[in-house]
Amino acid sequence: MALFAEAKAEVQFYDLDPMQIVWHGNYPRFLELARCALLDRLDYNYPQMAASGYIWPIVDMQIKYVKPARLFQKLCIRATLLEYENRIKIGYRISADPSGELLTKAQTTQLCVDAKTGELRLDCPPDFIRKVEALHGQD
Repeated sequence: MALFAEAKAEVQFYDLDPMQIVWHGNYPRFLELARCALLDRLDYNYPQMAASGYIWPIVDMQIKYVKPARLFQKLCIRATLLEYENRIKIGYRISADPSGELLTKAQTTQLCVDAKTGELRLDCPPDFIRKVEALHGQD
């Protein structure tokens, strides 16, 4: 079973563009809410990343806008861990809450970089792998 976490949000006035729909550049902020919820579930959010000696820049982000989100619309953002051995790849679904109507699909890829040397790792650190596999055993 895939590891996932969900976050809730409500579209605010400052999220909108002149056409009264969520401006496309605001969607990464919604993705971040769900990514942090997933990383919290793994006990590997930004403080734990920093303590581990690695940074995890996003190197790729793909977003497919299916339907626009509108003012005061409630959103459910689900982040699902797709890959974790050589990189962190997360898939996202933003849906209207509570109807579940799909609004947006997205995916991000993060690579592991040694914080001291700036060198790219070609695998994820064993500590991170253990955290993911321990959670897999609970699902």
